[in-house]
Amino acid sequence: QVQVVESGGGLVQAGGSLRLSCAASGRTFSTYIMGWFRQAPGKEREFVAGISRSGTNTRYADFAKGRFTISIDNAKNTEYLQMDSLKPEDTAVYYCAEKSYSGTYIPVDETVYDYWGRGTQVTVSS
Repeated sequence: QVQVVESGGGLVQAGGSLRLSCAASGRTFSTYIMGWFRQAPGKEREFVAGISRSGTNTRYADFAKGRFTISIDNAKNTEYLQMDSLKPEDTAVYYCAEKSYSGTYIPVDETVYDYWGRGTQVTVSS
């Protein structure tokens, strides 16, 4: 059973940075995609960014482009989400998700992803 565990959330002032990590274990497949989603209070969960195992394919939500960077370290079975220039509207619980997948397209539909972490809280103060 695949397990993914997020870490790195916290409280930061507007304009600051955070780096989220997602450690995966228990994989039985060699190709996969990993993604980050977030859910703010009273809102639906939304796609933030995704990356292929090779790291060559990435996809970002419009609000994340230019501010967030997703990366992957296969040796550590860990993906990262570097978040810069944070805004109060980035406040949310951030979730890591994974899917066994050999394609190049990074899906934004959360129902496609099979394995989810419990989330890590990111709070950006104004």
